[in-house]
Amino acid sequence: MQRYYRWLVVILVIWAMVIYVDLPNNPGIHILGINKSLQTQEGLDLRGGISALLEVDLPANVPVTSQEMQDVIAILQSRANGLGVSEVTFQTSGTRRIVAEFPGATDTAQVIASLSQVGQLAFISTGSTFLAAGTPVIVDYSQIQAQQAGTATPGPTTSGTAPATETPTDTSTPTLTATPTETQTPTPGPSGTPSASGTPAPSATSGPQGPYPAVITGAALSTVNVTTGTLGSYVIDFTLKPEDAQVFYDFTSSHIGQYLCIVLDNAVISCPTINNAISNGSGQISGNFTAQTANDLAINLRYGALPVPLKVVQTQTVGATLGQDSINKSIRAGLIGLAMVIILMLVNYRLPGMIADIALILYAMTTFAVYRIIPVTLTLPGIAGFVLSLGVAVDANILIFERMKEEMRAGYNLHQSIDLGWSRAWPSIRDSNISTLITCVILFWFGSTFGATIVQGFALTLGLGVLVSLFTAIVATRTFLHIVLDNLKFAEHPRWFAK
Repeated sequence: MQRYYRWLVVILVIWAMVIYVDLPNNPGIHILGINKSLQTQEGLDLRGGISALLEVDLPANVPVTSQEMQDVIAILQSRANGLGVSEVTFQTSGTRRIVAEFPGATDTAQVIASLSQVGQLAFISTGSTFLAAGTPVIVDYSQIQAQQAGTATPGPTTSGTAPATETPTDTSTPTLTATPTETQTPTPGPSGTPSASGTPAPSATSGPQGPYPAVITGAALSTVNVTTGTLGSYVIDFTLKPEDAQVFYDFTSSHIGQYLCIVLDNAVISCPTINNAISNGSGQISGNFTAQTANDLAINLRYGALPVPLKVVQTQTVGATLGQDSINKSIRAGLIGLAMVIILMLVNYRLPGMIADIALILYAMTTFAVYRIIPVTLTLPGIAGFVLSLGVAVDANILIFERMKEEMRAGYNLHQSIDLGWSRAWPSIRDSNISTLITCVILFWFGSTFGATIVQGFALTLGLGVLVSLFTAIVATRTFLHIVLDNLKFAEHPRWFAK
């Protein structure tokens, strides 16, 4: 019996967290460096906005790999964040198309311009000046253009130190130390130099910085990979093309201890310090990276520009008025469906039905909280999946309660009937829910085909609903029922179970 009280504590804790997440004006989670918004994310058909269909701008006989398409999506996602539009989604449609949705966007020209950015990547020399991520800069490419024309000495310099001319024989991996992540606050220091704590301070000057000379551009990079360093930390290994390796060595050997900022589209994305000369055309960027931040930087380094060119095939604007009307009707349908299921369970199963109804309310609140935490962008088909899952959420209870009745008719006492009902109904519950989950996976997988993406939201919300319902039906309902029967003796009368 003690285990049911332990489960009750777990359920009540979960319910308290669910209530917090479901609050209409939820402030979000801001603890231990975690800053996460917990607002409901509405899709294009509910909120209105702009939808665009992009296609690879290459001849049909030129192959495009799935990795290139995923890298394109990652880069476009990063670019779209600058639009100030939340819940932007990109998904592949077939092998050469991408469907982009911008909920809340109204300026079609701005969206198209964002999708069509050049993506110019450069490593710039800033000397002892640290530039925080996002700082706009002016990049001077004259040195590189002169090198390509064969009229300049390789390697820009920002100090009077002469560039080195010999490649060292040291086989250790040279490193650049990356700047702190955006969640860390640099300690103020004079004129942008490192402070006493060792953390560099950003320059106080407003507006674009520079011009700063470009050492190399993204075209000089040959390979970029994320690997695991010491103590499980993430580092970025890169190699340069042979013709650029000597240029980079000449520069880094004469600027050790200075900053070498990485710039994408004239905005700083990272500003590591040169620890030692980058020899043999290979080096490493280390820092306080997470798997996500390391991968994001690697993608920017690997493809400063898009790996394959894109063209905008079609754009359309979706009105928000129709979306609000859909939301109102969907909420009304959800409440009606929930009320009908609650009444049906209460009439047919009495006390167990009432407990199942309590678990059903817990289910609805928990599912909505999961949508906010993941987050799931709600679309009209997604809401339909949620409404349908309300019925699925009690099918396990129906199987269990019917089995309980059979056990009670066979002569078992109430507690035995409850345990036997759960254990003997479980194989049917398991198989039916697995079948539903398999269907959801198939719908979600093939929903990426152009013209069928609307079913993905339906499959996702229905699948999540099935998983949450297993917890509320199997764990919550059983726990509540045992607690009630052990503390309210009158509840054991057969009339409460519609025997």
